[in-house]
Amino acid sequence: MHIRGPAFDSRRDLIRHLKKHGCALLREGSNHSVFVNRARRKSATLPRHREINDFLARKIFRDLEVSEP
Repeated sequence: MHIRGPAFDSRRDLIRHLKKHGCALLREGSNHSVFVNRARRKSATLPRHREINDFLARKIFRDLEVSEP
């Protein structure tokens, strides 16, 4: 059984992908950042971890209606 690593090397790469697809940072909390896709009127929270696993990345893309890389 092959276990894949995280979809992105870092949280920064995930944020770069979201911004490239029209999402913007709405606010930052101590544990999470909230991103919004204003064109589709959707929002999602990103934990402030260094790595974000595949399942969470897919959920964020689905919530913001952004295509997966």
